[in-house]
Amino acid sequence: MSEETESGSDGIPAATVVIFRNAPEGGPPEMLMTIRSREMVFAGGMAVFPGGRVDPADFELGAMMGGPLDPDEAAHQIAVVRETLEETGLAIGLSGDIDADKARAARNFLQETGELAPVLEHFSWELDLDQLTPFARWFPKNERIPRVYDTRFYLANLGTGAVEIEADLSENTHLFWTTAQGALDAAEKGDIKVIFPTRRNLERLALFADFGEAKAQAEAIPVRTITPYMGERSGKTWLEIGEDLGYPVTGEPLETVARG
Repeated sequence: MSEETESGSDGIPAATVVIFRNAPEGGPPEMLMTIRSREMVFAGGMAVFPGGRVDPADFELGAMMGGPLDPDEAAHQIAVVRETLEETGLAIGLSGDIDADKARAARNFLQETGELAPVLEHFSWELDLDQLTPFARWFPKNERIPRVYDTRFYLANLGTGAVEIEADLSENTHLFWTTAQGALDAAEKGDIKVIFPTRRNLERLALFADFGEAKAQAEAIPVRTITPYMGERSGKTWLEIGEDLGYPVTGEPLETVARG
């Protein structure tokens, strides 16, 4: 990857995933969020969904896959699988003989190798990227933030709530399950901090009663790159997005926007 991408002219390729699970006592589905380490350059101390940048090895594996997916898109989905296993210990987008013990061992193996391909070979697992549903793509190239990521968002469903998660303390300090509305309420109270794209995605996710509704809307609205822009409402400067992208809230006063 060229150094130019660090300045944000092209955007650093990244991918993140909204992992659903059924709420233990019924009600709206819960989603997995993580608090990023305050030492991280981008979104330090913020609550985000699991994910990270797409590595060169992800592009290599994506190019080798073949099949219906564009290699670039495959690389982003592979990054989601790798980052989720590394950051949370959850095995999503994978098929084979998988249980909690094997997932834990695979996570340790991944942290040693840094690449997903050796993990797949070692555990005789295969990628099952049909488990991921493209949801959104955010590229805030107009904003003055330290690093500009071109981030693709995906949805995945665990179904059960009986899963083990443990934070990767190098990048994250805390993992937690919450409903989308619960996260928005926590942000309003100041219990967590969220950047502009995360808040807008939480508002969109709060519309859905279950994973099926979220997936149906994601499949009905083609993913287009969202680049927030400056607008004006009632004499104030707002950060805005388009009205036809599936989001119930499309702007926020600039003075209240949290950035990376």
